[in-house]
Amino acid sequence: MRKVEVKPYNECWNSMFEVEANLLYKIFGSEIIDIHHIGSTSVKGLKAKPIIDIMPVVTDVNKVDEFNISMMAIGYVPKGENGIDQRRYFQKGRDHRTHHLHFYQFDNHNINRHLAFRDYLISHRDVAKKYGDVKEGLSKRFPYDIESYIKGKEQLVLEIELKANA
Repeated sequence: MRKVEVKPYNECWNSMFEVEANLLYKIFGSEIIDIHHIGSTSVKGLKAKPIIDIMPVVTDVNKVDEFNISMMAIGYVPKGENGIDQRRYFQKGRDHRTHHLHFYQFDNHNINRHLAFRDYLISHRDVAKKYGDVKEGLSKRFPYDIESYIKGKEQLVLEIELKANA
């Protein structure tokens, strides 16, 4: 069973993103339009679960499946859409997760949603601090219950998303 741990910001998170982004460019080549570091580890100073969320933007999301064997060779587990239509999701690290990949086609509305959320937290340090504190509290309250952790931060995430997309 995975433990929900929220840690202080780590300067290494950005270099971990860069290393992985370079691997993805080598595997996918011209299929990738851009690669973004998203999620809490992309916000300097924000407490986070130490899992690097990466959002590759591709020309055709359906072609991502053709690279599953190459992705497994570098430690990723392909999860298909994993509950979000027109996304391809991968996890690395099994029970000690290190990376999550969220592939979207260039015209998917979720790209702007993720980037707006990240950018809002970067430019609103007070909101980022509150968000980090909430996550840290939830991780201590629900160390082995990821569902309760996610549910506990859901309302704040929605509030931030609304402000970010306004």
